[in-house]
Amino acid sequence: MSRRGEQLQNKGARGKRRASAERASTPSAGPGGTPPPRWRLWLKRTLVWGGGLAALGLLFLAFAVGFAASSIPDYATLKATQPGQTILVRARDGRELVEIGPSFGEWVAYDDIPANMKNAMVAVEDKRFYSHLGVDPVRLTGALIEGITGSRARLGGTSTITQQLARNLFLNNNRSLDRKAREAVVAMALEWKFSKEQILELYLNKVYFGGGAYGIDSASRKFFSHPANELSVGEAAIIAGLVKAPSQYSPTADVQAAVDRAKVVLGLMRDQGYITADQAQVDVSAVQLKQDAGQNSVRYFTDWVLPQLDIILPETYEPIEVWTTLDIGMQRAATASIEANTPKGAQGALVSLDRDGAILAMVGGTDYVASNYNRATSALRQPGSAWKLFVYLAALEAGYTPEDKVVDTPVTIDGWSPRNSNGRNVGETDLRTAFAYSINTVAAQLGNEVGFGTVASMARRFGVNSKIDTFPSMVLGSSEMRVIEMTQAFAGISAKGVPVEPYGITKVTGASGEVLYKREAQRQSPAVPDHVVKGITDLLQAAVQTGTGRAADIGRPVAGKTGTTSSNKDGWFIGFSSGITTGVWMGRDDAKAVPGLQGGRAPAQAFAAYMRYAVKDRPVEQFDVTLELPEWQLEPDEEALFGSPDDYYYIDEQGNVVDPTKRDPSQSPIDPNAPLAASEDFLEEATGGTLPQNQRPPREPRRPAQQPATKPEQ
Repeated sequence: MSRRGEQLQNKGARGKRRASAERASTPSAGPGGTPPPRWRLWLKRTLVWGGGLAALGLLFLAFAVGFAASSIPDYATLKATQPGQTILVRARDGRELVEIGPSFGEWVAYDDIPANMKNAMVAVEDKRFYSHLGVDPVRLTGALIEGITGSRARLGGTSTITQQLARNLFLNNNRSLDRKAREAVVAMALEWKFSKEQILELYLNKVYFGGGAYGIDSASRKFFSHPANELSVGEAAIIAGLVKAPSQYSPTADVQAAVDRAKVVLGLMRDQGYITADQAQVDVSAVQLKQDAGQNSVRYFTDWVLPQLDIILPETYEPIEVWTTLDIGMQRAATASIEANTPKGAQGALVSLDRDGAILAMVGGTDYVASNYNRATSALRQPGSAWKLFVYLAALEAGYTPEDKVVDTPVTIDGWSPRNSNGRNVGETDLRTAFAYSINTVAAQLGNEVGFGTVASMARRFGVNSKIDTFPSMVLGSSEMRVIEMTQAFAGISAKGVPVEPYGITKVTGASGEVLYKREAQRQSPAVPDHVVKGITDLLQAAVQTGTGRAADIGRPVAGKTGTTSSNKDGWFIGFSSGITTGVWMGRDDAKAVPGLQGGRAPAQAFAAYMRYAVKDRPVEQFDVTLELPEWQLEPDEEALFGSPDDYYYIDEQGNVVDPTKRDPSQSPIDPNAPLAASEDFLEEATGGTLPQNQRPPREPRRPAQQPATKPEQ
């Protein structure tokens, strides 16, 4: 073979070997050398990379958990750590009102905790507690699906018992993703370091059950008056049910809510095999609850004021003392007045403010133990005719005075036809009488005249923040308001038109006596002119002296207004005397009618009973109702506008005023032949008619016109 042939043969052999090698290097090639689908290639790459990242993530997680476990204190240290903060609340005079803070019972070892208590807690809070490693994958997956789909099908939260313990011991209640991740790591570290029995023992002795009670022993003594090792299955179900929402399911706040929640717990215990069906039928409502004599109406005030510490204080866990504005004697008088005057089956609320907005007394209901719902600060109810305060304020600012005549007559505004409570119309009357007797048709006409938006704006000026409708019926108080904000508005009138802001904390001190917070006096400008304040005070005083609020008379000047809604669902009286403003509301929580309830009866009587005590050590203050109207509002009479002919004056050449009817020509420096300051035609036009002959100013007889002098001839 020639050299050229050998080269060609060798080249062909190398090509075959290269093609064979390429086929061999394509493992996914199909039969006959067909290349595989691209998705298989991507799937393989995803699995490889995903597996690598997962392994790296697990390695990082193991490192984080191990580091966290090494940082967690030992079991004895965790047992000795007590959560919570002690808060001592003091009254206006420094006396102790109440001490609020953690209450700890005896530590109960795992073996001494009743099995029903342990089972109830696991059943309702973490049914896979004994099988997971601190984080429940099933719950976590459900939470992720819920986050993506927006579903709310899951009944429980995502946190396991171990996660809750981690949060209570080391973290805060933030709902951020970062905090949840740290919670999961710490929970797995706890599972790494401690046994399930130790974790459950820690949890049951440290979890918060409401009312300041930490741990099952404290909760058992608080709610059932016996230690935790004596808990029955029904009592255990009640306690286990509290963890989800201690304030909502507390048996001292809402017995029925606690019972209903306990029934849910018993059902879960039955479904998970902890108790039999017969045991699950236990009558939870028959459980004997401890009567908490320490809970009284002061708690309405402390429940309202203490959450404000989160706003005014930096984060602190040291014991603190909170100095408040509450007057102990006035609080007792307020409680007694509400209890004595509230109609049977109804609720009552009272708020009393000093002239600067300091809360002197607050009652949110007839019985705090039966219901801790604060109707003075939370309930939204229609104020009825008490709302007319803002209607008449707007009318007075627009130019009305208490003596102005108005007409009580049937009226229809945009299809709405208000009626008076007595069904009659009196015809012409004055503004003072219309307000004192709360005549609805007059208020409707005034509101329509000044504008419903103007009335709403007036309410906003005096601190009303609730939603205000601007329909015509709003002038009669159809928009729902809170007792505290209506009282705040009346207090602004008592303070000479300067809006006030209710407050309950004057200062906060730390454990060593240092001042952590001190309230500064607020400075505001009057919301309405002085003559408007005097005018509305005149009307409010008339309502008590001669109108619908006569039952609020206490033997000294009182200004106030009644309010009654349709079908006697709400009764109000709000008024002030000697610098103290008090608002009273009565009605049913379900807004059903209360027979005989009117603002001028029970609410006004409760107001008077309280205010007699509240103002007894204060000097009597008379109201200043003397109007000094602005110049634009002073309507001149005809004589002032046009003047009397006897009052016309003239001026001399030097600008001196001269009375022509009284001057003595012999003493006058004016030339008797001097021209008049004003012509007769002008005077007649100014007075609107011909001047009487005897009132005509003296005139010189006309003289012939002088001819100009001729130039002498040259």
